[in-house]
Amino acid sequence: MSETAVKAPGVVPDANRWKALVFIALAQLMVVLDATIVNIALPSAQLDLGISDGNRQWVVTAYALAFGGLLLFGGRIADLWGRKRAFVTGLAGFAAASALGGAATSGAMMFGARALQGAFGALLAPAALSLLAVMFTDAKERAKAFGIYGAIAGGGGAVGLILGGFLTEYLDWRWTFFVNIPFAVVAAAGAYLVVREPEGSRKRAPLDIPGVVLSTLGLVALVYGFTRAESDGWGDSVTVGMFVGSALLLAAFVVVESKVKAPLLPLRVVTERNRGGVYLSLGLAIIAMFGLFLFLTYYLQVVKGYSPVKTGFAFLPMIAGMITGSTQIGARLMTRVAPRRLMGPGFLVAALGMLLLTQLEIGSSYAALLLPAMLLLGLGMGTAFMPAMSLATLGVEPRDAGVASAMVNTSQQVGGAIGTALLNTIAASANSGYVKDHIGAAASRPQQQLVRLEGMVHGYASAIWFAVGILAAASLIALSFVNAGRPGSATVTGSGSGSGAGEGVEDEVMVPVVAH
Repeated sequence: MSETAVKAPGVVPDANRWKALVFIALAQLMVVLDATIVNIALPSAQLDLGISDGNRQWVVTAYALAFGGLLLFGGRIADLWGRKRAFVTGLAGFAAASALGGAATSGAMMFGARALQGAFGALLAPAALSLLAVMFTDAKERAKAFGIYGAIAGGGGAVGLILGGFLTEYLDWRWTFFVNIPFAVVAAAGAYLVVREPEGSRKRAPLDIPGVVLSTLGLVALVYGFTRAESDGWGDSVTVGMFVGSALLLAAFVVVESKVKAPLLPLRVVTERNRGGVYLSLGLAIIAMFGLFLFLTYYLQVVKGYSPVKTGFAFLPMIAGMITGSTQIGARLMTRVAPRRLMGPGFLVAALGMLLLTQLEIGSSYAALLLPAMLLLGLGMGTAFMPAMSLATLGVEPRDAGVASAMVNTSQQVGGAIGTALLNTIAASANSGYVKDHIGAAASRPQQQLVRLEGMVHGYASAIWFAVGILAAASLIALSFVNAGRPGSATVTGSGSGSGAGEGVEDEVMVPVVAH
């Protein structure tokens, strides 16, 4: 099986591909929703199940560790086993784990259910993205399909906040788990009936067991290190041990992958400069976004006194911006301009929105400050995410599509863990410094309470300055690393291990074409 430079129209598209997109998008929405929906329900679930404050983070951490640690393994299983089978199995398992979480009677049962959700999510997410990669090969159709997928990947989290608020406020926290079941059943049934994988796109090679063990342990240690840093500090001995262990395990993983015949993650997938640039810039953008979601949720609920439902609705402009950026700007321009000309400016527009939020104060107006900032953030992220999602799997050999997709999810998952820990730490230290300096002058209890709220908002604003810098760095990386030309011309470039694939070729497109 080899990739050759041939005309893109030689690929025969699947007649059911648009129907398949509906069910793939539904599954992606379920996974993204779940990441935020549980956060809203956490206080109620904690009370019901008697989970201590020290242990409550495990509701989020158990999922993050299983999902982040098993993504590369899940991506390779999809390549070996067949993406459709991995996709349907992932959905069935995710639904069963959600039912278990909704029926939980103790903290331990809840943690187990969340870990299972993460494990099946790690099988499901790469299978979904790689199915799109191998089913949509025409440049214009691919732009439209990835526009829809990018909008869901970006905006689904905010939808989760609204849905989570509704379910928790008007029904019961258990419904934040049960709601996944109808999503999964419809997506699995639809996928079973309409998804057809292209012939010859599976990888027929033994599984790289040392690679699986090293990558899983390395990623688990990395994600847990950041989670631990958030609660116990960066100097904590276990935190430091996790980071050192992660670095050693992942270094060993790279050495093993460069030597084995059938690697779990072929290094050619990551070292190609366009994909490397996408993984890096996406990871950085997610660091900034995850931290922001957390800050704005707390700001609106604690400082402004919004209910969970009202908080969810407050994020709607960001969703609208993401959908517009992804489906109207990104999808329309992707076939006309090079991806870096969408990604670089997209991240800069998002940085501008973030810059507005550095002016956050207790009395800040939603309409005057938060609304325009969220619109800019959504527009920028939507415009940048769409070509990034497409480029991450463009030109990769079909047998590597699963693991290339898993790298997108891994960069997002690790970015999310870093973002929450890093920006939270910055905010907490700025907050405590502010309170220390100002609490002495506050005589009465209401004044002291005001100083604490001012300290909290000052902490958020300080951390958001870092997020502005991170988004600017993402823009710089996208502009300097990503050099693929605009999709749409006839030339097709292969996905070798060289770093210059497509270099200086403004009008070339990399499309996976298999010669049998």
